[in-house]
Amino acid sequence: MTEYTTVSIPKELGDRVEETIEGTSFSSTSDLVRFLLRSIVIQHQRRGELTEAEFEEIADQLADLGYLD
Repeated sequence: MTEYTTVSIPKELGDRVEETIEGTSFSSTSDLVRFLLRSIVIQHQRRGELTEAEFEEIADQLADLGYLD
């Protein structure tokens, strides 16, 4: 059985995520967060490390999508 942990985000961000995922294959905020975190972790594992530039690029992309302020 898979164990889970809770990640808290501001309600305003959660509302924005809910609006963003409408009409997509993501059924919940949790689904999207898992997808994004897995993507980052997989990229890190494939290359052995994320450079500062790569991390900044990911952060910029998430900010452009409204997930980071």
